[in-house]
Amino acid sequence: MHQVMKGIRVIEVAQYVFVPVASSVLAEWGADVIKVEPPLTGDAYRGLKRTGSLKTDGATNYAFEHANRGKRSIGLDLMTERGRSVLGQLLATADVLITNLLPDSRTRLGLDLDRVRKDNPQIIYARGTALGERGSEHNRGGYDHATYWARSGAQYGATPKGASRPSPMPSGAFGDTTAGLALAGGIAAALLSRERTGEATTVDLSLLGHGLWSMASSIAGALVHDEATDPLPRVPAFNPLAGTYRTQDGRWIVLGMLQGFHQWAEFTRCIERPDWALDPRFSTEATFGEHLQDVERALDELFGAAPLSHWRTVLSNLDAVWEVLQDPLEAANDAQTRSNGYINPRRLVASPVQFGEQPAHAGSAPEAGQQTEEILLSLGFSWDEIADLKRVGVTS
Repeated sequence: MHQVMKGIRVIEVAQYVFVPVASSVLAEWGADVIKVEPPLTGDAYRGLKRTGSLKTDGATNYAFEHANRGKRSIGLDLMTERGRSVLGQLLATADVLITNLLPDSRTRLGLDLDRVRKDNPQIIYARGTALGERGSEHNRGGYDHATYWARSGAQYGATPKGASRPSPMPSGAFGDTTAGLALAGGIAAALLSRERTGEATTVDLSLLGHGLWSMASSIAGALVHDEATDPLPRVPAFNPLAGTYRTQDGRWIVLGMLQGFHQWAEFTRCIERPDWALDPRFSTEATFGEHLQDVERALDELFGAAPLSHWRTVLSNLDAVWEVLQDPLEAANDAQTRSNGYINPRRLVASPVQFGEQPAHAGSAPEAGQQTEEILLSLGFSWDEIADLKRVGVTS
């Protein structure tokens, strides 16, 4: 595996998901990530009992592993002067500090930018927040299902018109996971800039900002037209060849023929319906556009007449985009998923960016404080000093 971040040290002072995912990605890319956790209890996310509708019990807590793979952990009480002093020594050896603490908490723990830059003037200072660093709500927290999904407009865009309830996020940590990958990319860019200019900068990403970016096309359109459009229906009124159709056995085929009529001939060839290409209603672009509802009805009837297995065979010869709507287990076992190493040997999803045509892979998440002694020894602490820190509860 190409460890493009080898030699980079990241100090993480964060809990739960969004920001820890970012540093787990950096760990997969080869960085030495040291997770600072409260002594004894550790990251509160360790106590998660379920994510979405699934429990996290089993051989490993897959939710915690997802956000913390490949890291080392030190138990350190930052509420104490000695604990903050140890953190300062750690920061002096680091390239990046990444945190999701709110501004007031950062100040209280001595993790505000000015104090951290005294520990290390060249450190990249990365913050993951709910609502950004400015504005009247900058000191509010948030979670992805509320801040990323609901407030950004994403939930609105995913909810069919007339639905009895808003659509839930499709997965636990959905926004946290995508935002974490984006934050990791921002940190990598900041490190490159520091290497070339000698100047260290801050990196900021919020769940709200990332949600707005995910919705950029809809938001830009809403601003241009001064209206929020309704979410697209199952079959877009302007192009039935970009619709979703139910098969005889209750599965769904998603068509992606965005050129509409210009791909009609290829589609009719594939499904062996040359009569449709010659039908006066569908034979020219103009008449096709006048009979879009007839096309939709024809496709509903077509796909509903045979099971998914039949359509997989037929559409395999289609020179256009189409896919099957898969559940998470099917997606995990998809031949393309496996061929590209998108699931690692520990049955976790690997971060999708690959270097040198090799899948990313990192080790397991640490136990709380698992490497405390190892890290303190590397900072020059003696065994007696470590024992004393343990005795007074500064470390675990």
